[in-house]
Amino acid sequence: MPRPKCCRRVSGAPACKLFKPMGVPASSVDEVVLALDEYEALRLADFEGLYQEQAAGRMGVSRQTFGRTIAAARRKVARALVQGCLLRIELKDGVPEAEAAALLTMRTFACACGHSWDEPFGTGRPDCCPACAGTDFHRKDCPGASGCSSGQKADPNT
Repeated sequence: MPRPKCCRRVSGAPACKLFKPMGVPASSVDEVVLALDEYEALRLADFEGLYQEQAAGRMGVSRQTFGRTIAAARRKVARALVQGCLLRIELKDGVPEAEAAALLTMRTFACACGHSWDEPFGTGRPDCCPACAGTDFHRKDCPGASGCSSGQKADPNT
């Protein structure tokens, strides 16, 4: 069984989530799905022009993982352009779009006391649990309870 995916930092939802060839009905073309982390990798490497090491640091993954992610993203975009496919950016696997958009604006924390709460992105890591004032809490939406499964900690500012 593969390891769970490490949390990847993403700056936010894309402005457009669907691209299709002009003048062709969407129902008559194949669809290519670009994952949100692949979109972020393209944004950092190709739009912002960062080196892979810098972009990997911004996403909170290893350089090797970033390299695989950007390669997969470029293949998908190239396929969509060359074969005239519909390109859809998926916000989160198996999550309805409205709920996935909300996940990009809020973070969920869980405390050892059993209390869980939401905090907006960009506000930094909370100092303590609002219920018990304890500091033994973690991001609930991160696969590794106290950080990412690869040993990297989730970004305290996200």
